Amino acid sequence: MKLPSWLTGSKQEASAPTSGSSVGAVQDWFLQVFGGKPTGAGMNIGHDNALRIIAVYACVRVLSQGVASLPLILYKRTKDGKERATRHPLYGLMHDSPNDRQTAFEFVEHGQSCLAMRGNAYSYIERDFRGQVVGVWPLNPEQVQLAEASNGDLFYESTELNRTLPAREVLHLRGMSLDGKLGLSPIALAREGLGLAMAAELHGATLFGNGATPTGAVKMPKPLTEEQANDFRKSWRKVHGGADNANKIAILHSGMEYQQVGLSPEDAQFLETRKFQIAEIARLFGVPAHMINDLERATFSNVEHMSLAFVVHTLRPWLVRWEQRLNQSLLTPSERKKYFFEFKVDGLLRGDTNSRYSAYHTGRQGGWLSVNDIRAMENLNPVEGGDEYLSPLNMKDAKEAADDKPTDDSTDEPAADDGGS
Repeated sequence: MKLPSWLTGSKQEASAPTSGSSVGAVQDWFLQVFGGKPTGAGMNIGHDNALRIIAVYACVRVLSQGVASLPLILYKRTKDGKERATRHPLYGLMHDSPNDRQTAFEFVEHGQSCLAMRGNAYSYIERDFRGQVVGVWPLNPEQVQLAEASNGDLFYESTELNRTLPAREVLHLRGMSLDGKLGLSPIALAREGLGLAMAAELHGATLFGNGATPTGAVKMPKPLTEEQANDFRKSWRKVHGGADNANKIAILHSGMEYQQVGLSPEDAQFLETRKFQIAEIARLFGVPAHMINDLERATFSNVEHMSLAFVVHTLRPWLVRWEQRLNQSLLTPSERKKYFFEFKVDGLLRGDTNSRYSAYHTGRQGGWLSVNDIRAMENLNPVEGGDEYLSPLNMKDAKEAADDKPTDDSTDEPAADDGGS
């Protein structure tokens, strides 16, 4: 396929584009269409069916909703710091509704879920005749193919739009990448571990579907014909098969004896395997186990600190990716000198009530927080006279303290009394 010259910005026709990451593209294509080859556990793992694993769905939900719940603000740089750029068209667009279909929450949630699952999220940037951004529309990642022209320019082939888009028209959020073009898919990288988790779930479902008890054998006092054995097997399954019939008392007669021949789930470490896979999946996405309701090792003393660590070490890298890519793709070079996007994370970084109030008291008494500073952090409106800062009475400027030191020729000896007798 030849790219048209108007896409390359050159009079020379570009050569056929090549995949930005051939191995990643082929792997991604197989995962999307066929779920890839079976894993060692015999499971086919793809981007869609991986969500059937409860721990995967929970982690993706925590990440996508966590990022989407944070207000996305466009700020303007000022001599005193920054202020909200409410008059800029992009402020309302990205803060409220990037397009006619989605709210800002839904747009960011979709993009982050694609990032967490596939390592890449794509959106079409709609501009008017002046070049101003008027809409940002999400693209189905399964219908986007990255291409590269011979001169190194990147393009995106969208079967959804039936167009080949230049990079300036695509908001491409990418996760960790080895080639700088395509993000790595966590699902593709962890297929074996996810396959084991899915196999464990299937084993548990089959176990309870077959009677919620281990496989056993009934010893007969005398041989049975094939027809009699089949009839007994059917009647046994009817009475004791399925989860609804679990723990029913079996009645054996005519000298029959029941012998357990299978291992219990505990003996086979079935439950331990499932627990380990939950922790493994949480580790894959960087989500603390307690945030997907695995509270086995959580305590009241460490949950708060783990939640703060989640914001700092897991959410923040994703937020920085979003912020820098939005700055790069939606703002012009001249605008980037004045404006920048930033997620507001103050609410997530706040501790419990006692810790916050103690910190506020220290800041207020120390003189670096005003009443209105504190009210702003508590999402309260400012009050009149609340912008004053206190100055502790028992503290003074270090330079002034040095000037007050006694000089070397001063003495503690009392002056001589010339007229004394």
